Amino acid sequence: MAWIRTVAENEATGSTKQQYDAAVKRAGRVYNIVKISSLKPEIMRTFMQFYIQLMHGPSGLSRAQREMIAVTVSVLNQCRY
Repeated sequence: MAWIRTVAENEATGSTKQQYDAAVKRAGRVYNIVKISSLKPEIMRTFMQFYIQLMHGPSGLSRAQREMIAVTVSVLNQCRY
């Protein structure tokens, strides 16, 4: 399993802390998929904007269908997050 250095939640400041706070508000916690870009807050912000648009924006797929696709891809890639 790969190891990626991240900013701990209790050490986050500035933009990283804002993104972490938004993650907690949105999902109840800061998932590792968010933390992986914590050393580059501008990338984290861009990634989260992309993710939110992908999962919540207009689509012919329901939210449940989108989540099922994400879970299936994660299982196929043997990715646990």
